[in-house]
Amino acid sequence: MYLWSVQGECENYAVLRGHRKAVLELHWAEGGQTLVTCSPDRSVRAWDADAGVQIKRMEEHRSFVNSCCPAPRGAPLVVSGSDDCTVKLWDLRVKRSVRTFEEPYQVTAVAFAAGGAAERVLSGGIEGKVRAWDLRKGEVEFELEGHTDVVTGLAVSADGDFLASNAMDSTLRTWDLRPYAPGGRALKELRGHTHNFEKNLLRCAWSPDGRHLTCGSADRHVHVWSHAESELVYRLPGHLGSVNEAAFHPTEPVLGSCSSDRRIYLGELDL
Repeated sequence: MYLWSVQGECENYAVLRGHRKAVLELHWAEGGQTLVTCSPDRSVRAWDADAGVQIKRMEEHRSFVNSCCPAPRGAPLVVSGSDDCTVKLWDLRVKRSVRTFEEPYQVTAVAFAAGGAAERVLSGGIEGKVRAWDLRKGEVEFELEGHTDVVTGLAVSADGDFLASNAMDSTLRTWDLRPYAPGGRALKELRGHTHNFEKNLLRCAWSPDGRHLTCGSADRHVHVWSHAESELVYRLPGHLGSVNEAAFHPTEPVLGSCSSDRRIYLGELDL
């Protein structure tokens, strides 16, 4: 993995080595010092980004680890999902996983609900459903149905009220995660991006204010929607391969994207 400065000449200032195969998902933990990654090498790893060293390796999954996510609010927890049909919860202070949830099919995307106590995790897989797991009870709290193909990305809004899910049916859907969702949990169905024969795990993201969404697309463009109007407001060209992930800067009107063309682009938006 490469770490880049996003100012000046955007130099590559560190390389993190350890995974034996591709990195399928990467997240900064809250605070910006720790990175969490997962890989088809069956491991989830945590890294000290300042020192440039691995600080924990988690290797209980029996197959590809497709997705990982650190807990919000600085809690030392990580959730991961794998082709071994399990969702695992990890405490970075403990040697082994602290909870395992069994799924009927391979798990391709996971996320933490953004509540203060991180008491719920979300998972999606090849059956197209999204499940919400109650960590206190160890059981499914509710299921979200609507996608007709593999769920490739999950993202929770900063306030914890809404979920975005991207899937190979070429829809980006949003859901109400509040305890008493008025009018049901399904909210919007956004279209414009595409998945193709490559079957990449295209990720999605909310803007910090929750007004816009973005996700990867096989058509080589970065797509940005207004959530309130359900309108596509940007379709940004430039990449020469599938855009596998796009993400908003936490404080500035900047969008970053990465692609199978091995390039990372940063662009300023007028939102």
